[in-house]
Amino acid sequence: MTVARHYIMNAVEGRDATLETALRDLADKVRAISGCQGVELLRDIGNERRFIFIEKWDSVDAHKAAGPQLGKDALTPILAVLDGPPDGDYLDYLKVV
Repeated sequence: MTVARHYIMNAVEGRDATLETALRDLADKVRAISGCQGVELLRDIGNERRFIFIEKWDSVDAHKAAGPQLGKDALTPILAVLDGPPDGDYLDYLKVV
């Protein structure tokens, strides 16, 4: 079963470029982890501080196993420029394109 894990994040005012760079770096690290089928990074057209980070995984368990492989240091640059905690959920794919 393929699942998505999505996060909605907002950068602190004036730090959107820093968050974008940190998320691009994180995407490269996540893609390399076993069980990851890909990562998408999107920015809100109407709010350049708002980003959506979508990971595609073999399973929820594969995503949960990735955390220790990634390490907390990978998130430090992101957490430093967030305007509040990210909103995240697991999603089922109803139709794969």
